[in-house]
Amino acid sequence: MNKKQGINMKATSMVPIAILAVAFVGAATLLATSQRLEPTQPDPVPIAVRVIKVRPEMVRMAVHAQGTVAPRTETDLVPEVSGIVVWVSQNLVSGGYFEQEELLLKVDDRDYQNAVDRAEASISRAEAENQLAQFNLARSIELETQQLISQADFENTIRTANVSEAVLRDTRVVLEQAERDLERTQIRAPFTGLVRSERVDTGQFVSRGVSIASVYGSDYVEVRLPIADSQLAYLSVPLTQRGELDEVDAPIVTLSASFAGVEQQWFGRIVRTEAEIDATSRMVHAVARIQADEDGDKMPPPVGLFVQADIEGRLVDNVIVLPRSALRNDSQVLVVDRDNRLQYRTVEILRVYRDEVYIVEGLNEAEVVCISPLQIVVSGMLVSPVYPDITEG
Repeated sequence: MNKKQGINMKATSMVPIAILAVAFVGAATLLATSQRLEPTQPDPVPIAVRVIKVRPEMVRMAVHAQGTVAPRTETDLVPEVSGIVVWVSQNLVSGGYFEQEELLLKVDDRDYQNAVDRAEASISRAEAENQLAQFNLARSIELETQQLISQADFENTIRTANVSEAVLRDTRVVLEQAERDLERTQIRAPFTGLVRSERVDTGQFVSRGVSIASVYGSDYVEVRLPIADSQLAYLSVPLTQRGELDEVDAPIVTLSASFAGVEQQWFGRIVRTEAEIDATSRMVHAVARIQADEDGDKMPPPVGLFVQADIEGRLVDNVIVLPRSALRNDSQVLVVDRDNRLQYRTVEILRVYRDEVYIVEGLNEAEVVCISPLQIVVSGMLVSPVYPDITEG
């Protein structure tokens, strides 16, 4: 290796060292001349919450119950005479409708007509014998005053007159009974209603006292509604009421059910409460009555239908109604103050019903309450209130 080659190799090895030195000097210069960053606290972003402004109002309480529609009157048709059925009404079938006093069935009345004829003949004979006995008695009285008849004959005449009069009364009773039996061969509807079931047909022999059909009234129906004793405080129904309530005091009840694929509603009244509390469920049964319209356009709900009932209760003034989502810790709400910060407020609750809570103490008019279901809440937390309809300042 000559001298020139050695110099070239030395120069080549110095180039990387020079580059590293220049980079180090540049980095040191940048670090020395750069501005130092100061730590900053970001402004908190308020959470948007739905709010409602408090407005006390008069609220009518309501109680919800449910029950099954039952007929107001249900009875069995029972013939009071025996015989062969000779005619049956086309309405005497399951589901058939009939009016009060409508003829439903006829029993062969020939034997009963004969009994009436015999009773009438017996009355004619008894009247004739009584007439003769009374004539003899009147003549005996006249003879007795003249002492022209013995005492024994006179007493015998009196006895004969009394017996003939008793026989006449007896024959009249027999005729009345025979006429009543003849009338009973025609079975008529005791009220306006529907046939639940029937067990008779033409040509069948029916016996006295054996049921032939079950019928029920259709002018109105009743629903037994179980109500917890704690709910009775919201109704104006006294537990010690005897008999039916006056119409002005009877709470209005709205019944609803899905029938024939359509949601139906009927209106009635609570007419009475049953006199005892169920020992098992601790419920009091209120009885709602639903009547048919006089023009027949709106019929009561069908018997056997399961219905939901909303009973109109008493009026309560100065009540604040909030959504149930506004309630916290069973007795607190979140109030949004003037600085848009959340504050816990303890309130007095009258009632929690369905999706609403009724508050009677603890809030003032025009205060703003948070109704959003927040998971984590810190007292004093900044929020952005959003009103349901419009944004208010």
